[in-house]
Amino acid sequence: MDELFEKAPIPKVYMQLALPVVLGMVAAMVYNLADTFFVAQTGNADLVAGIALGSPLFTFMLAIGDIFGLGGSAVISRVLGKHDYAESGRISSFCFYIAIALSIILTILLLIFEAPILHLLGATKATQPYLADFYRVLVLGATFIIVSLVPGNIIRTEGLAKFSMIATLSGTILTIILDPIFLFVCHWGASGVAFANVLGYIVNTGLLIIFMRKAKTLSLAPKAAHVSAPTFRAIIGVGIPASLTNLAQTFGMMVLNSYLAAYGAQAVAAMGIIQKIYSIVMMVMIGFAFGAQPLIGYNFGAKNWPRLKAILRYDMKIEAGYAFICALILIIFAPQLIKLFMAQKAIVSMGTLMLRAMLFTTPLVGLILVFTTVFQSVGASMSALVMALSRQAVIFAIAIVVLAQLFGMNGIIWAQAVADGLTFIIGWGLYRKVRQQEV
Repeated sequence: MDELFEKAPIPKVYMQLALPVVLGMVAAMVYNLADTFFVAQTGNADLVAGIALGSPLFTFMLAIGDIFGLGGSAVISRVLGKHDYAESGRISSFCFYIAIALSIILTILLLIFEAPILHLLGATKATQPYLADFYRVLVLGATFIIVSLVPGNIIRTEGLAKFSMIATLSGTILTIILDPIFLFVCHWGASGVAFANVLGYIVNTGLLIIFMRKAKTLSLAPKAAHVSAPTFRAIIGVGIPASLTNLAQTFGMMVLNSYLAAYGAQAVAAMGIIQKIYSIVMMVMIGFAFGAQPLIGYNFGAKNWPRLKAILRYDMKIEAGYAFICALILIIFAPQLIKLFMAQKAIVSMGTLMLRAMLFTTPLVGLILVFTTVFQSVGASMSALVMALSRQAVIFAIAIVVLAQLFGMNGIIWAQAVADGLTFIIGWGLYRKVRQQEV
């Protein structure tokens, strides 16, 4: 492991760590597209919109898992760079079991407060039956969704990214197989879509627990599940901003859907479709960012500054270059892509504009991901927090409100691009400050 992280050529180790994560993300992306395709084939815009409205709930669960998944992996990477293997075992076990406890508490609360939460998600008279069905099944499977984020992230700190990929692929393939069966054979509607997701995560989590036995410095032993107060603060210092990034996305999607709802179910359905298409670019960029995180954290912990700077330069080239090429291709073929899901003229027209507007600033998003990964890896919790609350929360919400007043639906559509540009400026300033102080 030390040889891989400390001496192997940067392009080689970067790809060895990142590509399995990217492939896992691509698998998730393929499922998202297949899921949207299957649901759209019902021709029921209310069903499509209902599941789209439920997407923030799924994002929220992932955000909770990220507190101890990304937080734990970031701290473990720095600890491994210092060769403190006993501490890495304690951190990994602690994060796993506290995630289980937190997920059980969350499940109970989500079931108790179902009605007000459905209202917050933007349920209307037409979409509420579908949203409610999707919500209940997903909530009952919350533990598997949330807990999967812990072993899925921390196993990569030892360079075992391929095992995380295998678990993700297995769960995703099962979900893709079950989705059309539950929709068109069993006729379970939104409940079937949610149930297919939950079963996929059960397989994913189970395999990750098995694969954790291959790790040499990590542990899931209950007796090791304890950390010191400073270590706990370090975990949540990274984990909470990382979680807030997903929570901010949940908030942003809720605000976006709320404003689009005034323009009808077709506008919400169009946005639901283009969000899935946009994931073609985003999932891969996030995969590269997450894949590089253990490498960044390890070399920061080892205080190997020249190698760390070279890693960051390479990371930026990969993120921005990939984003530019893919965004250009998708901008050109936007109408054709949307027609694959729903051929209704209004949805294709709205969706094409939405997708092109969202892709306009994608290269900047790639660099934003690098900034955020650096902040998480080096423990710059305040900078990570600022990034978490910028792009998809504070700046995005303000942009939606202001631009909607000024330009109506077009303003809502271009709000994300405006938020991306402003967040990049903020992130670049914080990144330069962190490099001067830490690197």
